[in-house]
Amino acid sequence: MVSMVPIPERKPAAGRPKLRRPSKFLMFAEWRATLEFGFGVATLPALLTAPRGDGHPVLVLPGFLATDASTDFMRRYLRQLGYDAYPWDLGRNLGGVYSMRKRLRVLLKSIFERTGRPVSLVGWSLGGVYARDMAFATPERVRDVITLGSPFANDATATNANELYEFFSGESIGTAPDDDLDRLAGRLPMPSTSIYTKTDGVVNWRTCIGDVTATHENIEVFASHLGLGSNPAALWAIADRLALPAGTYRSFERRGPFALGYPALRVSAAPA
Repeated sequence: MVSMVPIPERKPAAGRPKLRRPSKFLMFAEWRATLEFGFGVATLPALLTAPRGDGHPVLVLPGFLATDASTDFMRRYLRQLGYDAYPWDLGRNLGGVYSMRKRLRVLLKSIFERTGRPVSLVGWSLGGVYARDMAFATPERVRDVITLGSPFANDATATNANELYEFFSGESIGTAPDDDLDRLAGRLPMPSTSIYTKTDGVVNWRTCIGDVTATHENIEVFASHLGLGSNPAALWAIADRLALPAGTYRSFERRGPFALGYPALRVSAAPA
């Protein structure tokens, strides 16, 4: 039984543009994620030359309808780099930013108390929305936030999974309060990075980027939405960001063994 969470009706915010969903062509092209996984496995020796971790905890959150199995390769990779990587252990992600909020905050608290260190959050798609929500609520427990193809800005309804999200979660993105949407899209109180792809077949890429600040950056990669968790360029960027010393920030340098996986830097902020 899907639990229904009442959310007040609202009119679309005047300053929030209405965006189109990705085309059917891009959606059907998501099959290439299998190739990205194979490439990720094949290039693991090169991936392991990324900056090493300092052992701090990293919580990896799966995307909508996915389980921890989808993030297994990423977590294994992060552990080999020296991080204390955790799955979310909450089964299949059937959605519900509001209904999942309490359980996720309890999970974050348990990892924080167990390790005694702030936790880095890596969220894929809807998992990234959860990550930003947790980071705003308990900033003292979060070291930094990395999102992968996560629709947290502009028109979050511009996804090909919108109806499925509403069916399984019982929540409607289109009727979420403006204050909540504005907060999720706002500046986090800790370093953050958004990794996105313009060939995303699930969400409109414009919903995945935030305004560039002294502590936030958007990194474009050549990838599919479903392949972001194993795409070598995305994994290299994750490793590079996690390796930054706590409380510091520098811009991502598009070089290294996967430099060709990053398009020329053109977009600095979410378009109005």
